[in-house]
Amino acid sequence: MPHTARLPEPVTPDPPGPEPKPLLTQSWLDLTSLHWAVDPADVAPLLPAGTVPDTFDGLTYAGLIAFRMYRIGLLGLPGLPYLGTFPETNVRLYSVDGHGRRGVTFRSLDAARLIPVAVGRWPFRLPYAWSRMTVDRDGDTLTYTSSRRLPGPRGAHSRIAVRIGGPVAEPSALEHFLTARWGLHTTTARGRPRFLPNTHPRWPLHRAELTECTGNLLTAAGLPEPSGDPVSVLFSPGVPVRFGRPVRGA
Repeated sequence: MPHTARLPEPVTPDPPGPEPKPLLTQSWLDLTSLHWAVDPADVAPLLPAGTVPDTFDGLTYAGLIAFRMYRIGLLGLPGLPYLGTFPETNVRLYSVDGHGRRGVTFRSLDAARLIPVAVGRWPFRLPYAWSRMTVDRDGDTLTYTSSRRLPGPRGAHSRIAVRIGGPVAEPSALEHFLTARWGLHTTTARGRPRFLPNTHPRWPLHRAELTECTGNLLTAAGLPEPSGDPVSVLFSPGVPVRFGRPVRGA
C-alpha cells in the first residue's frame, strides 16, 4: 500500500483555496447521502494509484449519494437544460493522496443521460453507467430509483426513500469529514494519478430519516455487503459547484 508523503490537509467546511477557473459548472440538488463505515483494508485495493483510504477514528466510509444533477456547463458556458440535467446516484469512497489532498474516489456513477455518461467515461475516465432513473417528491419524502442499462453489471439497482427533517445547526466532526470534500481522485488513460479540484458554498444540511433502502450498487462496485443501517443519513437542498482543471496526482 502506498504511503502519503504529507499529512492530510485539515477538514474544512469551506473550500481551502481560491475558486478555480471553471472547467465544469453544475449544481447538485435534492441530494441524499447514506454512509456506512468500512474497514480501510477492504477499500485500499479499490482506490487509484497514489492514494490511500482517508480515515476518521480508524475507519473509512462508503457513500451512496442520490441527487439531481442540474445544468452541466463547460468552460464557463451556460449549463445545458436537458442534456446537462438528470438524476444521478453514485458510490464513492474517501481517499487522500501524496500531497495530502483529501478527496473522493468514485466506484460508480449511474446517470439517466447517455451523452453525459459517454463524456464522463471518455475524456474524464469516470465509471459512469447509463441507467433508468427517477426522483420523486411527495411532501417531505423523496424517493430515488435507479436500474442500470449499460455497461453493466446489468441488474445493478437501488431504491432509496427518505423523509426530510430539520436543518443541522452544527455538523459533527464526522459529518464535516463526509461532506467537506474539495476534489476527486482518478487516473489518466496511462494509469497516472490526477486530482480534479472543486469548490462550492458550505453545504446546507438537514437530518433525514431513511424509510427505504434496497439494491446492490455497493456490492456491484466491489464493496462488501453493508452490515446494518447506514451510520449517517443526510439531506441537502443542494449547492452550485465549480470544477477546475485536473492537476497532477501523487
